[in-house]
Amino acid sequence: MPFAPHFPVMLRTEDGVRIDAAHTPSAGDIGIVMAHGFTGSWRERTARRIAHVLSGYGGVLAFDFRGHGRSGGETTVGDLEILDVEAAVRHARVVGYRRIAVVGFSMGAAVAVRHAALRRGVDAVAAVSGPARWYYRGTKPMRQVHWAIEQPFGRFAARLAKRTRIASGQWDPIPMPPHEAAALVSPAPLLVVHGDADAFFPLDHAHQLYDGAREPKELWIEPGYGHAESAASPELIRRIGKWISSNLS
Repeated sequence: MPFAPHFPVMLRTEDGVRIDAAHTPSAGDIGIVMAHGFTGSWRERTARRIAHVLSGYGGVLAFDFRGHGRSGGETTVGDLEILDVEAAVRHARVVGYRRIAVVGFSMGAAVAVRHAALRRGVDAVAAVSGPARWYYRGTKPMRQVHWAIEQPFGRFAARLAKRTRIASGQWDPIPMPPHEAAALVSPAPLLVVHGDADAFFPLDHAHQLYDGAREPKELWIEPGYGHAESAASPELIRRIGKWISSNLS
């Protein structure tokens, strides 16, 4: 089955970074902003598949975070990326969507929660496979991620292999962690989705995010589900789409 048609969009953030995006339109008034994980891209087949499924529930605006793919700038791995989400949400409103949900995966989940908390203005948030706190190194994949972020050769490898440009240096100040930001998402509903087979972040991250949030909130622990976009089944994405529809109708 071919993917739903999409149209290229170039966004610009408040701090002047060009963001490469694509809009899959819908006749309804629900817009879904889709935020990928670290080293991901809306152009990857897994992301296009997810956007296609979500397009059954609203117009989809998928984009590449700064430092990823064809977007400009360098990634700050979850800090300034809230400005990228804000640019996508703003565009979704400009083209006519009255109710906006943000669906984030992994790093994108952390950014989606922080954006909803700090910038407000969205109507629902789904955080999939997201971390609850920064600097987690308890799994081998996350130790590899930190190597890529912190070491010069790691940043070079990420640029070469994944087209991901990572800013050097440390956060200053350290951004509010997602589990604290979760408390500020309300009154927008928050959905936390996590797999019990996630190799990056164990289930305590999902519970910490959920416990930190205020109502309305939901927690889905998915048996056998791994991590983020690559492991997400069409059935899971359809359930997320239905959750968005039920909360924004």
